[in-house]
Amino acid sequence: MTHEGTGGYDSTHHRPRLTTSRLVLRGPEREDLPAFTRFMTSAPSMIAQGEAITADQAWFGFLSGVGHWHWHGFGFFMVTLRESGQPVGRVGLIKHSNWPEIELAWHLFEGAEGQGFATEAAIAVRTWASEDLGLDHLYSYIDHDNIRSQAVAKRLGAVTDGTRPPHEPQAEIWVHAMAGG
Repeated sequence: MTHEGTGGYDSTHHRPRLTTSRLVLRGPEREDLPAFTRFMTSAPSMIAQGEAITADQAWFGFLSGVGHWHWHGFGFFMVTLRESGQPVGRVGLIKHSNWPEIELAWHLFEGAEGQGFATEAAIAVRTWASEDLGLDHLYSYIDHDNIRSQAVAKRLGAVTDGTRPPHEPQAEIWVHAMAGG
């Protein structure tokens, strides 16, 4: 993984740019809104989980994500293919006001699943969180029925004891090991 830009950060918005062998992880940009909106309003995974939202709600969610970077100094990275720049999802760190801990979270856009992108991007984000932010623990709040996200968490070395976070009772708390990748 490498960091690019001034001091490893986008000098305009203070968001790092991380690269892996196949991916570029960067802060959200205006041109990402259509792909994000499509995912949030119509992706089969969002519909199956009962989490699909309206286009207006997606717009507010996108802007909230931009604000997350300014408030916390971390947020969702837009994950793009290194060769083409095509967005394939979002992976990052989030902490809403009522959450007990910082979450490592991932969402892959339709057609990008099953190729290891979530795992590859999450390893890069976890490494950045440890090395650059000094975080010594991260959690993922994963719906107890979301087998695919649980599989990603397991590939990342995360474990759960089945406990539930108060802010999301249908999810289980997964704890991430921070050393190594």
